[in-house]
Amino acid sequence: MMATALVNGRVLLEQDFVDDVAVLLEGASISAVVRADDARVRSAQAHDLDGAILAPGFIDCQVNGGGGVLFNDAPDSDSIAAIARAHRRFGTTGMLPTLISDEPEVTRAGLHAVAQALQQGVPGVLGIHLEGPFLSPQRRGIHDAKHFRTPSATDVEMLATLREGCLLLTVAPEEIEPARLRQLTALGLLVAAGHTAASYEQTRRALDAGLRGFTHLFNAMTPMTSRAPGVVGAALEDAHTWCGIIVDGHHVHTAALRIALAAKPRGKVFLVTDAMPPVGATDSSFRLNGETITCRDGLCTNAQGVLAGSALDMATAVRNSVRMLQITLPEALRMASAYPAAFLGEQRRGRIAAGSVADLVLIDENVNVKATWIGGELMRH
Repeated sequence: MMATALVNGRVLLEQDFVDDVAVLLEGASISAVVRADDARVRSAQAHDLDGAILAPGFIDCQVNGGGGVLFNDAPDSDSIAAIARAHRRFGTTGMLPTLISDEPEVTRAGLHAVAQALQQGVPGVLGIHLEGPFLSPQRRGIHDAKHFRTPSATDVEMLATLREGCLLLTVAPEEIEPARLRQLTALGLLVAAGHTAASYEQTRRALDAGLRGFTHLFNAMTPMTSRAPGVVGAALEDAHTWCGIIVDGHHVHTAALRIALAAKPRGKVFLVTDAMPPVGATDSSFRLNGETITCRDGLCTNAQGVLAGSALDMATAVRNSVRMLQITLPEALRMASAYPAAFLGEQRRGRIAAGSVADLVLIDENVNVKATWIGGELMRH
């Protein structure tokens, strides 16, 4: 198989954009990053990037839907493929289709669907995110609290059925015993805190038991106050955990997000979309838990004004991060690639380097997506 050389682009490497380099792809991997005049480039099939920016493909850990499809409504591999296809247009080359709290049979179907999608090699699927049902009624957001419960031995057995890919589980720490949390992490699950009324002390106990991160920081969790630091205080204080953030101008005030970036070590805050079906679709409304959700100007709410995910895509999240959070484009791109890859333990994704999976996105300076590669294959949008 002849190697492909991606040439004439501005390539995001570890520190910054670099010109005059070529990225060599062989099969599903990056075989080398070399000078543009390297002999290996001349013997490869050239793909001219026409001066555009080549970055690691975006990784989204929270994707409820896209392309008019809600994962909860149709938890099967065809739905996953449709959602992944919709988000690919916006640079997402790796995602966790996300199930919000539902009946146990829906969760089982979702787990089976992701296992099937992974076996079938559906492009862009890295695993699954179960946002619930082990959540707090006090911080339920748009979730239907009738589905909430504490995790049982049967639940643990069900969660252990996913043999491939990542399984991210969002829980309310006050709804799960530390011993049960340790059991889940010992099985290889990544556990994050979200939709929680936990105290600072309860959150610290969960951190000691293996809590890895925080789902959509600030949203649906106890805030930090002077005498009760809450979940947010524990999240910002802890140097070892990761925080997902939704940068859409609706979910969180941009000053709060800038404070989070200042408080956490570099690399511990990453972008998520919390995307719903309108992303990549023409219909701006959808049904959830029997009610109509309407999206206007990127804001998705029910009739009472409760936030119901977002109409955000990852390219827009990167663009917003530069504009709203006052960070550089390279750093915003890392927040969409390298940092979520680290959170998921995906050591071969999120970087343009020899040995990494060839998941890539080509963008212009305004973060408009021109092309994506998944596993070295140039994808059709």
